Amino acid sequence: MSGIKGKVVAITGASGGIGEATALLLAERGARLVLGARRTERLAELVARIEKAGGTAVQIHTDVTRRDDLHALVALACERFGRLDVLVGNAGVGTISPLDDLRVEEWDHMVDVNVKGVLHGIGAALPVFRAQGGGHFVTVASTAAFRIVPAMAVYAGTKFAVRAICEGLRQEAGDSLRVTTVSPGATATDFAEASTNPRVRAEITQMRDTIAIPPDAIARAIAFAIEQPPTVDVNDIVLRPTAQS
Repeated sequence: MSGIKGKVVAITGASGGIGEATALLLAERGARLVLGARRTERLAELVARIEKAGGTAVQIHTDVTRRDDLHALVALACERFGRLDVLVGNAGVGTISPLDDLRVEEWDHMVDVNVKGVLHGIGAALPVFRAQGGGHFVTVASTAAFRIVPAMAVYAGTKFAVRAICEGLRQEAGDSLRVTTVSPGATATDFAEASTNPRVRAEITQMRDTIAIPPDAIARAIAFAIEQPPTVDVNDIVLRPTAQS
């Protein structure tokens, strides 16, 4: 029997890319899903697709920069399914550009989504996990948390922060909580479109179109961590295209 079947899994940023692929895979393996994102029309389509295939999913508008939205996501899981087993913190943004561009508002937005959004999820789910006596945080970071390249200074900084926060959480978790950080490399999503610098956007798009791996590769890594027995904590998964340096 799958270690995923019957688990209640909440996913942020579930309306596309890695979040959507993860939702589809986990639903196929029997998870009960609580899907959050800002694009509610796409969420509704995803829920309908999952239900048509015999899965179980509910949705709620979730902007991870808003603390109350994360509490509402967790509350919906508890109301509809009686518990929350896994929080997949997938929402993220990569408005990457050289520091000389001085796109300060975009820097702030990346900090708000990538760092504060993760903290808001921890703040909402941690008390529930403690009360239940168990739970699993799965957070999507990036290979930018390991390797800094030009134009990604601020983005990489947010992902370094995510790694640090998750490692601190792991050390404080005790023997009842599991903490996993998944760091993808180039993935075939709409990541490139977020950049407002035309040169950077073109470079990222070219790399994506040339070597990127599909989002379901990341979904399988997330599923691998979730399906392990309760005494096995997969802490860090780094996966990238074979061709990526």
